[in-house]
Amino acid sequence: MRSIAVASGKGGVGKTSFVINLALSLVNSGQRTVIFDADLGLANVDVMLGLSPKFDIRHVLNGEVQLKDIVFSTEYGFDVIPASSGVQELTNLSSEQKLLLKSQMEEVFKKYDYLIFDASAGISENVLFFLVLAGERIVISTPEPTSIADAYALVKVGYKKHKIKDFYLVVNMVKDEIEGKRVYQQILYVLEKFLPEVKLSYLGSIPFDECVRKAIKSQVPYLKVCPESSVSDKLKAITLKLIRFNPEEEKGLELFLERLINF
Repeated sequence: MRSIAVASGKGGVGKTSFVINLALSLVNSGQRTVIFDADLGLANVDVMLGLSPKFDIRHVLNGEVQLKDIVFSTEYGFDVIPASSGVQELTNLSSEQKLLLKSQMEEVFKKYDYLIFDASAGISENVLFFLVLAGERIVISTPEPTSIADAYALVKVGYKKHKIKDFYLVVNMVKDEIEGKRVYQQILYVLEKFLPEVKLSYLGSIPFDECVRKAIKSQVPYLKVCPESSVSDKLKAITLKLIRFNPEEEKGLELFLERLINF
């Protein structure tokens, strides 16, 4: 199992939309996929998909239900583990809670090829927790200067506080691929100058498209709303590139659970 945290330094960059469509694209590529809504302050995956889950991660931590009981199967072939607002406990789990989750995660996650964390925006401890927990990390930026600066800040804090050295970059809402590569080169230049230990791999860019807005309003992935559009084509290309990277891991689930216990 590959575990991937998707995060952004700045809000409003299309992160959750990217996560949902990445999950669908992975499913379409034959990968069993689950989204863990890790935006604990503003859980959005269920809203963007029009879901109404009865239980969420809070009920697991409170001991009311087990993790397997809150897994929500969607009509798109991927599953969702929903969050609720204000669940700060996930960043300060006790040893008992970690062991409890570890035992339940083994049962739940062994059937998946991909676990995707939709982390919140910013550089809070919540975000860093999931960046460390995941085996891989995707940072989402847009061409806006503030988004680029915040994306760099996220990578910088991840390395300074937890020695995270490997990140992927996806540039969203670009006018063309040239603009996406320009953003990548800007961030890479600063990293090579000040954080040469960090490796930033470019996954690709996704163009601005009104179809995305339409899909969000209809609470349906844009891969379904406009499957032949340029935005869908780019998302599919990013998915294939991600699958080919495959850096780890015959023991992906074991390593993930070990990181949970040792954090």
